[in-house]
Amino acid sequence: MISGANRVVVLGLVLCLCACSQKPEPASAPAASPAEPAAGQLTVPSTGQIETAVVDFKPVQPELVLVGKIAYGEDRYSKISSPLQGRVVEVRAKLGDRVEAGATLLVIDSSDITAAYSEFVKEASELEYSSRAQELAKELYATKALALKDLKQAENDLIKARAEFRRSKERLLSLRIPAAELEKPLAQQRITSRFEMKSPLAGTVVERAVTPGQSVGGDPAQVLFTVADLDRLQVVADVYERDLALVKVSQVGRINVEAYPGTDFASVVASIGDVVDPNTRTIKVRAWVDNRDQRLKPEMFARLRLDVGDATPFLAIPKEAVVEIDGKHFVYVVEAPGRYVKREVVVSNVSGGQVRVLEGVTSGQRIVTKGAVLIKGQEVK
Repeated sequence: MISGANRVVVLGLVLCLCACSQKPEPASAPAASPAEPAAGQLTVPSTGQIETAVVDFKPVQPELVLVGKIAYGEDRYSKISSPLQGRVVEVRAKLGDRVEAGATLLVIDSSDITAAYSEFVKEASELEYSSRAQELAKELYATKALALKDLKQAENDLIKARAEFRRSKERLLSLRIPAAELEKPLAQQRITSRFEMKSPLAGTVVERAVTPGQSVGGDPAQVLFTVADLDRLQVVADVYERDLALVKVSQVGRINVEAYPGTDFASVVASIGDVVDPNTRTIKVRAWVDNRDQRLKPEMFARLRLDVGDATPFLAIPKEAVVEIDGKHFVYVVEAPGRYVKREVVVSNVSGGQVRVLEGVTSGQRIVTKGAVLIKGQEVK
């Protein structure tokens, strides 16, 4: 039998054991949350507009890109004005016509020719009279029938007559009267007031500023026609002083214009200027370009690309992969599918579609090559 005191002790032990055997329910663990992107990372849903590639060394041909414009060849165009005053009676060339050298562009009726020819006939007559007078004076002086001073006067008159005749003849020649016509005897000469203005070279009429009935003057600034050879044009570009040593005469290059993207026109450097523009610190470079298909037009903006060295392996990426923000250049490095980190880079142009990476990324890293602008837009949001 257990005494009362012992019964109390046993009951306390039983209660203590029961309390110890009841374990408290563990607190419920919080639901697992998706991993947050690290600082600087940008998550963008994958789309077909974003393409990536691994940065690697590529053989790239270094080139110098010069900005300029298409122009006429220096000796392949002519601005034509009338050498005399008169009225236009016939225009034979239209805008866009191809003309040969010596072809008549227009006909002018000019009183200048009439006046000049009258002077020429007068001086021819004076020269003939002075020649006969001098011959007669020589004969008379030989027979003691004429004084020496009279012979000298006759000789002096002949010299003056020759000078005046030469002056009148030069005037007609300046009016484009054929020299062969002036060599004929006066009775056989056929000179009228009609003047035919001819093209000095073969080419295309690219400007016309004259109509029938118009009065024209002998002002060289009044350009009536511009004739140019469009089959061979030039590109006039600017090269900075620091790049001048890279450009050579006869150097082969390529020309690009906005009208034909992706098309190269072969060119050859024709000349390098001798004067530095004090405002832009550039020198003019001219390069010939074949234009027999007439696709290039004068005054088009153009880029002259010149190879300036051998192909060298560079860490190169597409230009499209680089975005510019506040004057700095960045690329987006792929950290994980759909996650990108913006990385500042230092680049330099080396070819048409590629840039050389000097700092910022290394070979083997994967970057966004297409769609960087879309990621930049998401980052702004």
